[in-house]
Amino acid sequence: MRFSRITLVTLCSIVLSVFGSKCAPLVSAQHLPLPLDMPLPGITSYNSDIPTPEEIIGHQIGTRHTLPYQVEAYFRAVAAVSDRVIFNVYAQSYEGRNLIHAIVTSPSNHSRLSDIKQANKRLSDDPDNVSKEDMAHMPVVVYQGYSIHGNEASGTEAAVLYLYHLAAGEGPAVNDALENAVVILDPMFNPDGRDRFADWANRYRGAVAVDDPQDREHNEGWPGGRTNHYWFDLNRDWLPAQHPESQGRLEVFHSWRPQVLTDHHEMGTGSTFFFQPGIPTRNNPFTPQSTYDLTYAIAKFHARGLDRIGSAYYTEESYDDFYLGKGSAYPDVHGSLGILFEQASSRALERESNGGVLHYAFTVRNQFAASLSTLEGVVALREDLLENQRSFYAGAKAFARSSDVKAYVVSLSERPTRARKMAELLERHRVEIFMLNKDVSIDGIEFEAGGAYVVPVDQAQARFVDAVMETTREFSDSLFYDVSTWTLPLAFDVLYGEYIGSSDLSGTRFDVANASSGRVVGGQAAYAYVLPWDRYYAPRALYRLMQAGVATRVARKPFIISSGGRDVSFERGAIIIMLQPRVVPGQEVDVSLVHQLIVESAREDDVVFYAASTGLTSSGPDLGGSSMSSISMPRIAILSGTGSTSSAAGEAWHMLSERFNMPVSLLDMGRVARADLSRYNVIIHPGGSLSEEATKSIQEWIRGGGRLIAMPSAVQWAIANGYLELESRSESMDSVLTELPFEDRSTARRAQGIGGSIFELTVDNTHPLGYGLASSVPVFRQGSTFYDIPESPGQAFGVYSDSGIMSGYISDAKLQELPGSAGAFGVRSGSGRVIVFMDRLSFRGFWYGSDRLFMNAVFFGGLF
Repeated sequence: MRFSRITLVTLCSIVLSVFGSKCAPLVSAQHLPLPLDMPLPGITSYNSDIPTPEEIIGHQIGTRHTLPYQVEAYFRAVAAVSDRVIFNVYAQSYEGRNLIHAIVTSPSNHSRLSDIKQANKRLSDDPDNVSKEDMAHMPVVVYQGYSIHGNEASGTEAAVLYLYHLAAGEGPAVNDALENAVVILDPMFNPDGRDRFADWANRYRGAVAVDDPQDREHNEGWPGGRTNHYWFDLNRDWLPAQHPESQGRLEVFHSWRPQVLTDHHEMGTGSTFFFQPGIPTRNNPFTPQSTYDLTYAIAKFHARGLDRIGSAYYTEESYDDFYLGKGSAYPDVHGSLGILFEQASSRALERESNGGVLHYAFTVRNQFAASLSTLEGVVALREDLLENQRSFYAGAKAFARSSDVKAYVVSLSERPTRARKMAELLERHRVEIFMLNKDVSIDGIEFEAGGAYVVPVDQAQARFVDAVMETTREFSDSLFYDVSTWTLPLAFDVLYGEYIGSSDLSGTRFDVANASSGRVVGGQAAYAYVLPWDRYYAPRALYRLMQAGVATRVARKPFIISSGGRDVSFERGAIIIMLQPRVVPGQEVDVSLVHQLIVESAREDDVVFYAASTGLTSSGPDLGGSSMSSISMPRIAILSGTGSTSSAAGEAWHMLSERFNMPVSLLDMGRVARADLSRYNVIIHPGGSLSEEATKSIQEWIRGGGRLIAMPSAVQWAIANGYLELESRSESMDSVLTELPFEDRSTARRAQGIGGSIFELTVDNTHPLGYGLASSVPVFRQGSTFYDIPESPGQAFGVYSDSGIMSGYISDAKLQELPGSAGAFGVRSGSGRVIVFMDRLSFRGFWYGSDRLFMNAVFFGGLF
């Protein structure tokens, strides 16, 4: 339904009154409503029936930071009156904010939008049957996205202005463009982060703008608006897709399959404006050359648009598209172009810079200019872009034939939950997965038909499959803007094999949604249940039982019981759920309710319980013996707030809260010294600065029986406070650097860094912190300092294996230091424990395999 301009007064009031805002009076819109001049060739006028942003949100773009609800209100208002615009909500953030986009195209295209969408999908689904004549009549699809880092705010402002321009603009620059393009306009990829930042900036601004970088407006409070609710960088989540914002965005991307996706960011105030291409030596090898060629071609349009307004800019000197989990790189392995824009940030309305005062409106204008040049470029190169995507998918079979690996086979019999979670992720990326149709042996691993799934390389997503499943050790450059590897089978620590044979292993499609294998073996127990500790959600099941008041114990030694008519072996870490523990008279356990809870947990937590009719085992300690230790319910706090490492804190918080359904207290580091730490038996230190008084409080708490889990950024704190005595293996680079020319020294030093690689950690799984794990675990490492194993026996329960690196970049010098160095420690202090990890165990929320080390520390950290 479309509304007249007259009804907009009522519409605006309805939309904004709930937020306590007012609508500006309706005025005639005959020019671009921006407080800076903006040349607009090809625009003759603006349609006064389309409201300006100021008429809906109450301020002119560039004069205030627009809040997420105001952005949504404007998009809704324009869609209500424009026949060029459709408004959609495609997801909700953790904090309940809508993620929105507008579909903008000509009215004639809107009348056949479904047909356009289906025709566009044929480029990837049936590329061999799409002709040049077909493409001659197809519009190009461009997905323009803004401000995935919430405090890089100018992008969203430009998106609001851009919507007005597309909806109201009259003249060939808009009318002809919208006949030849479908624009998916996504104004704020991260509404929660933007809300934090915009609220801060508006709150600490007076009547007169201040350009002093020391002013409070310029220095947002912890954790800042860059990240989402759980402090994750959503621009690294395109591949992991662990958050609702990303999952919704991927649904939009794959339902439309655009030929171009743009990603608008900000960078340091002292810079100018960057647009791709980036550093050529860091291109991802899975990206076709045609993608880079077209990126260069579109870059000419950006240059012309910025030349027109006299803005400085550059290309190729920084940034790269090697990591495929960023917004500007993810499209490159889907037959699309990802294009990054980086605007020097004013953060506030004005800011001092080395080029004078940088104004917010100026940054908005540059982002707006890049939006226009994108549209101009994609329309001019429309048929080339369509052909690029068609040929990308038409070449999938040839790519598959050239690949040494023909399929990846993943066991469902071993590590089933993690295998299923990886399959869910692959399906989000439009990867086809099938059941294994025959027995096969790969590198000594036996996979049974029906007990594994197959990810064939020969499919439309061939390049993507290889890009995310392969391990790699060869690189054309030693420097990376982000991580150097992201091998999914290692991240999920699944049992898998790379099949290089010629047989077709694919059976029926794998039904991921109904693949749960949780169950109760042996029916309703008479004496106890036993829960093996090898499944991913076993900690969630245990916490569920603890919350219900059910008595639980953990096995310190292996044993065998009879269950379901056969003998079943259990390893260390198995959880014993006693049905008749010692209780206060009148508080006996209701066995039927426990059984109901067990059945519910098996179904929802994808775990297996075994019923035992007696406490007498066939082998090993009996269920009531001293080898079965009591465990206390975790009461967890994460150190957070100013001074703490927000990314590590967020990874722990997200995992515990969202995955394992465990309450977590966020304890501000500035309040630790005066906090009642006795409320917690587990404190997680993500890294950061603690005052001397806070450190003393934590030390006393540890000596009294508390368990501190120190993440990588807290290792130095643990060393400085005497919990670990470690000798670094890393040698100084000074002697080497002095022999190099000045211009080469920085590169040589940075080449010794480890921005993100996968190592093999050998784990002592007889140690409580290694319960339920195999003898080795793939771990994700950032940081290049390696340490010798402490002299005190038993402190290092995790050591990097002799083979060391599994995938990713490491310099030859660092590779010599890696094998046999220590990766995980557990030390006693008084009645308490300090557990230290060198690796990002829950890296970006998708490192499911090593999550289990962390959860062992949470539940079993007091047992050694």
